[in-house]
Amino acid sequence: MSATAVKVKVWDISTRLFHWLLLLLFAGLWLTAEQGEMQWHQVLAYCLLILIIFRLLWGFIGSDTARFTAFVVPPSKALAYLTANSKPRSLGHNPLGGYMVLLMLGLLLIQLVSGLFSTDEVFTEGPLFSLVDESVALGLTWLHKTNFNILLVCAAVHVLAVFIYWFNGENLIKPMLTGYKELSEQLTSSNIPKMKSTLMALILLAVLALPVWFYLLKPVLDYI
Repeated sequence: MSATAVKVKVWDISTRLFHWLLLLLFAGLWLTAEQGEMQWHQVLAYCLLILIIFRLLWGFIGSDTARFTAFVVPPSKALAYLTANSKPRSLGHNPLGGYMVLLMLGLLLIQLVSGLFSTDEVFTEGPLFSLVDESVALGLTWLHKTNFNILLVCAAVHVLAVFIYWFNGENLIKPMLTGYKELSEQLTSSNIPKMKSTLMALILLAVLALPVWFYLLKPVLDYI
């Protein structure tokens, strides 16, 4: 570490676990869909639902760097960051990363909502399938499948961006594992991010998980 660098905690354990659990669930959802294991696909989808709602709420009440106000900037600032020859370091997500977070969360919400109404036209239907006409359900099923391909492209772009930053000297993976970044004193001297307690995150997660367990997860697991 250089003399002018400071080791700063920028990611709480809740945000880091969200990131890696999202990766595992996304891979599991792809695998179960490919193998036709639709009941387990539903189980993983409901776990993802809990995770996404948690992240949305954590974006308002969570640690400083997890809040949307910390990384959602006007498009002009994101464009200026994109065109800058030398990219400034950020405490949390950089301006482009912030927009990628919003895009991924939005696409995941579309995926989850459309899945609630979708059908494989053979064995499996979403829990809200009966609430809409068949033509609407088929349209949402098409959206569910198409949106997943878009998610795959976005995930590939995200991974590519991580390697580009790594090649240019900024490791984005290590802070998401350890929670810490090495940043300049000038950046951190008056801007140390505050972390919210893990207990608060666990309570929020439990409150979200209980209704999903009783109304969505348990009926599927009982059937399996």
